[in-house]
Amino acid sequence: MGEPVRLALHQTTSSLRWTPDLIAAQGQQVVLIDCKSRMTSQTSRRHAIERAAVTAHLQLVAWTQLPLYYVFDNLDLLTPHDALGLGQEGPRTTAGSGTPYLLVPATRASTFDRIFGTPDGLMAA
Repeated sequence: MGEPVRLALHQTTSSLRWTPDLIAAQGQQVVLIDCKSRMTSQTSRRHAIERAAVTAHLQLVAWTQLPLYYVFDNLDLLTPHDALGLGQEGPRTTAGSGTPYLLVPATRASTFDRIFGTPDGLMAA
């Protein structure tokens, strides 16, 4: 999606605003990836995800029947279901859409290697 479209969508409430960053495939497995850089508090060790994004992503998962993963800087992974089930609503901020964030303890996240395997394991597949 081009930058002009992304900027225009940012001014709407359309679920397309939260289109995942990547579509990845290994063999027959296809997944959607939404990158979350700088979305982990270094003091509270919680990952933050906008509630509106989680809602849009739950709809996208239902529609596409593909898994979606939030990938954080340290390669922790959460799904929209994880965020909804494990997250606690944080304070409203002026960042992003202005909607509340769900805050999920980093200790509840899965690791990239646990879900997708190690580079050695990927090479052997």
